[in-house]
Amino acid sequence: MRSILKFSVPLVAAALALSACGGTSDNSGTNSANGGDNAKNCNLKIGFFGALTGDAANLGINIQNGAKLAIDQYNEKNADCKVTLVSLDSQGDPAQAPGLAKKAIDDKDIIGIVGPSFSGESKAADPLFNEAGLVTISASATNTALGQNGWKTFFRVLGNDASQGPAAAKYIKDTLGAKKVVVVDDASEYGKGLADIVRQSLGDLVADNDTIQQKQTDFSPTVTKIRAAGADAVFFGGYYAEAGLLKKQMTDAGVKAVFVSDDGVKDDGFITAAGPKAAEGSVVTCPCLPPDKASGTFYADYQKAFNSEPKTYGAEAFDAATILLDGIKSGISDRAKMVEFVKSYDKPGVTKQLKFDDHGEPSAVTVWAYKLEGGKFLSGEEIK
Repeated sequence: MRSILKFSVPLVAAALALSACGGTSDNSGTNSANGGDNAKNCNLKIGFFGALTGDAANLGINIQNGAKLAIDQYNEKNADCKVTLVSLDSQGDPAQAPGLAKKAIDDKDIIGIVGPSFSGESKAADPLFNEAGLVTISASATNTALGQNGWKTFFRVLGNDASQGPAAAKYIKDTLGAKKVVVVDDASEYGKGLADIVRQSLGDLVADNDTIQQKQTDFSPTVTKIRAAGADAVFFGGYYAEAGLLKKQMTDAGVKAVFVSDDGVKDDGFITAAGPKAAEGSVVTCPCLPPDKASGTFYADYQKAFNSEPKTYGAEAFDAATILLDGIKSGISDRAKMVEFVKSYDKPGVTKQLKFDDHGEPSAVTVWAYKLEGGKFLSGEEIK
């Protein structure tokens, strides 16, 4: 997964615009997403790639819901030529990612992927997507290095850890006024990568460091280290399952340091793992827009569809899916053309102006701090 600083849709031929799903084409042949006849291609699919089961499933479900909302709304308007959502459950496990990527690549009707959701699985799967020419738009993978591999098919709609890390450090220094910080990471591609940037940004304020492992449950050595350092703040790079247990054990041991973490912890699963009392006062940063600030009717539409307010990454996933749907609506049923379409995309989404640089990074980035009060994350405060 997952990383406040503020950091053109091509014209479509009139013939293509005749159909919401295709129109006419100068290609002849089959109804394949890898090429062929664009005329009324109604077999197209968009894949969701991320965790639907496992320790980080909540975050993946949020993303799938956002993509599903966009696709359902598209299908309501294009009932004669619908798009199918294909779910690829990675369980957040990088070891499963290559096999899932091959499964998506082999389904020639999948024309684009919303995901991969997490940074580790992105590192494992994206080289295969790049080789196959299948475009991916992540709503949540934030590891900075992902955008530096020269992948032509890689895009993401939120800022990376090079924006989130310094913003988190700025919040710790300027808003909290912390003088001694212990930085802990979970050794994952995402958690360690982000924590290292925070360490560098905090400089001499880092009183000590520690590393835990995913699925670890006993954090007493880490808690002892935090207490010994006299920390007034702790930054944790990782996901909500371990973060919640660490915060609970800190509270149980009487450690008063403010707990600050990242977008991988911005989930009710953190509150469940820590307990509402221990979780109170914690802060998470995220380059994701507060859902109540999303433009248009997204917030109300999501509530109606899922009987819940939008959760972390839901709005970003809606935007990612919308880009692919716009490509389909313009008549694209060819993977290579979809890559070029996304590359030159420039339209307003519900979270920001959706436009990418040469590395697939979004042109607009903001980072927000969310404080946990009264058993819920408050609407974010932009870190400037």
